[in-house]
Amino acid sequence: MTNITDKQAKEVLAKADCLYTESEVESAIKIIANALNEDLMDKNPIFVCIMTGGTIPFAKLLMLFRSPCEIDYVHATRYKGNKAKKELEWISGPNIDPKGRVVVLIDDILDEGVTLSQIEKKFIHLQAKEIKKVVLVHKERPRSIDIKADYIGLNVPDRYVFGYGMDYKGYLRNVAGIYAEVK
Repeated sequence: MTNITDKQAKEVLAKADCLYTESEVESAIKIIANALNEDLMDKNPIFVCIMTGGTIPFAKLLMLFRSPCEIDYVHATRYKGNKAKKELEWISGPNIDPKGRVVVLIDDILDEGVTLSQIEKKFIHLQAKEIKKVVLVHKERPRSIDIKADYIGLNVPDRYVFGYGMDYKGYLRNVAGIYAEVK
């Protein structure tokens, strides 16, 4: 993969459609956080960041959660470069035993659903008491897997999106806003 220069990043952003501004994304995160605070008070959950895309929504939600919780992460991927594989490659985690606990999986996007589904199955196998799935972005598209998020921040059309944790060719995860590449 080649590096993206500042000039190239500016060109990508200039050509992209801004689907949600930073303010709109932050509002959606606060709504999810309020629901998590209400639903998980006194439940001692484990918040699990799904790396790498989930880092930004995870950190923002964690800072707004008002009850005690533990944090963990999993790093599992289906992607090698820009190519998707069928099998999930487990790189790291989970690191905290979820047996009998409420687990909150936090990811950037629900796209095809394969990765999130397989991570959920791992926590079911490890005997988590309950699993809540949080995604910042829900892509409106048909899925071959029956999976639904319990908490959704924003909906996006079936386009290549980036920003707030989602990448553009490995870069631009740190863009404040959610953008869609123009076809």
